Amino acid sequence: MNNHWLYETTLKGNLVTLVPLKREHADALVEAATDGELWNLWYTSVPNSETIDSYLNQAFTDQANGRALLFVVIDNTSQKIIGTTRYCNADPLNKRVEIGYTWYAKSFQKTGTNTECKYLLLTHAFETLNTIAVEFRTHWHNQASRAAIARLGAKQDGVLRNHQKSPEGIYRDTVVFSIIDQEWPAVKKSLEYKMTR
Repeated sequence: MNNHWLYETTLKGNLVTLVPLKREHADALVEAATDGELWNLWYTSVPNSETIDSYLNQAFTDQANGRALLFVVIDNTSQKIIGTTRYCNADPLNKRVEIGYTWYAKSFQKTGTNTECKYLLLTHAFETLNTIAVEFRTHWHNQASRAAIARLGAKQDGVLRNHQKSPEGIYRDTVVFSIIDQEWPAVKKSLEYKMTR
């Protein structure tokens, strides 16, 4: 497997800049998650001060194995870290990748941050990495995430029933969405229109 398909890069937009995630960002990520106590959302996996080390360990393991590329999201105005996102479940052979593990401090939700982040990641995926499809996956019960993914222009592929089991023993149904390469020009135009509004 080609572990060098995903490589560290910086993606800069008007509102935010995505820079490679480093271990020294741990405290800033916990501070961002504290804005809204995001770890209390039972259907997401947002780290707190007790779980940040294991969260990062798994992330860096996936990146070392060529399956992920990790970013922190920096607000361009304040230069503060306001969240994180990543490419994950990368399949270099078939040129497919998922965008996931995305979360933002509560005060930056519904501000245009997510649209621009996804625009930057999708542009890089389709126009630099030459992916044939970009996936998004979310918990069945995460209605806000499902709506946000659909607003991007992704289409729902299906639902993976009993896809994962949480540490508490609760089964997760995972909703899978994707954008394919032929759809990218129209999705890109739509996102650019949204970002000017």
